[in-house]
Amino acid sequence: MTARFDHRPASLRRFVGAARDLAALFLLCSGCAGPGLRIGEPSTAPPCFVALTNFARFQRTADETAGQIVLTSPPLRTPFAWDDLVVSWNARAPRGSGLKIEVRAFPHGRPTAFYTLGYWAEDTADRPRESVREQKDEDGDVETDTLVLRRPAEGLQLRLTLSGTATGEFPEVRLLGLSFVRRGMRASEGETPATTAPRTLPVPERSQRSYPAGQDWCSPTSVSMVLAYWAEVLHRPDLNIDVPDVAAGVYDPVWPGTGNWPFNTAFAAARPGMRAYVTRLANVSDLRELVAAGVPPILSVSFGLLHGKPEDESSGHLVVCAGFTASGDMVVNDPWARPDQGDPVRCAIPLERALPAWAHSQNTVYILYPEDWRLPRSRPGKTAY
Repeated sequence: MTARFDHRPASLRRFVGAARDLAALFLLCSGCAGPGLRIGEPSTAPPCFVALTNFARFQRTADETAGQIVLTSPPLRTPFAWDDLVVSWNARAPRGSGLKIEVRAFPHGRPTAFYTLGYWAEDTADRPRESVREQKDEDGDVETDTLVLRRPAEGLQLRLTLSGTATGEFPEVRLLGLSFVRRGMRASEGETPATTAPRTLPVPERSQRSYPAGQDWCSPTSVSMVLAYWAEVLHRPDLNIDVPDVAAGVYDPVWPGTGNWPFNTAFAAARPGMRAYVTRLANVSDLRELVAAGVPPILSVSFGLLHGKPEDESSGHLVVCAGFTASGDMVVNDPWARPDQGDPVRCAIPLERALPAWAHSQNTVYILYPEDWRLPRSRPGKTAY
């Protein structure tokens, strides 16, 4: 680490200096890992997830303006050619500070323009929390929270802009999560043999339709349920956050709505001691192992397919996977339920309905858990977390 960072505000020294004690780079995908900038070849097809916790090799650029710090990663060689990327982040942003996340890809070794994947702030009085529209060009486009390329790329480069408060405090970024997919190479939709005993987690039941403005609150309601679960497990009442408060903390006025995936995980990860990110899993076995480890994943699904429609004719929906029955059905907490009319939030969904509905999002999940929680171990042929 160069000495020029030593005179930064204490919050920035923690952001950069903490990298000395963290893993340089670790890959969460099927059977490959490594501390360098070239990431090994995967042993199975996509999806793949990379978590960056060390920012020591991010370089400051020369175009910084007053009150901002711009950090750019070296070019990163990715495990396979991809055309779909979701970036999520874990950061604490003091009031008056904010974060901008950008990425550019390298299709056939040629750099694209930098695409903005979002502006993030916990408090929006002084800084924006929003996605960016109209970024489409000859190389790709940003669909709210997802970079979609016209041609597959073999690498990428990240750029972070940290905007400080009037007193010189900056966001503290603890993790950047990169979820890669090659569209057309979908994760398995089929059943795989169960390797864990059936288990159902006591995730509290909450309905988005209990609130006058909750028509589109499936995502913050699911996040509220999982945070409430961890509040009970950890005996931390501060994690029991009501649905409207989560909705207010993830709202994206540009989308507009509360369904921006990384905004929801960033809200959860801003709670002390919590980690959260967006990723795509290989198949139902990954869900079973997470539940067996006590971690209830939040699934992005097709509303229509989940509810028995013959075709995917509706928008996306978020539900909590609370476990599996002895017969193999998926137990979900569905925030669209109407408990006031006798419609339970918790229900069992046959896998022949649940898995195609989940495949609608390329098996996208939010994973929320305490930073020191033990997750399933990685092994060849299996998605890691």
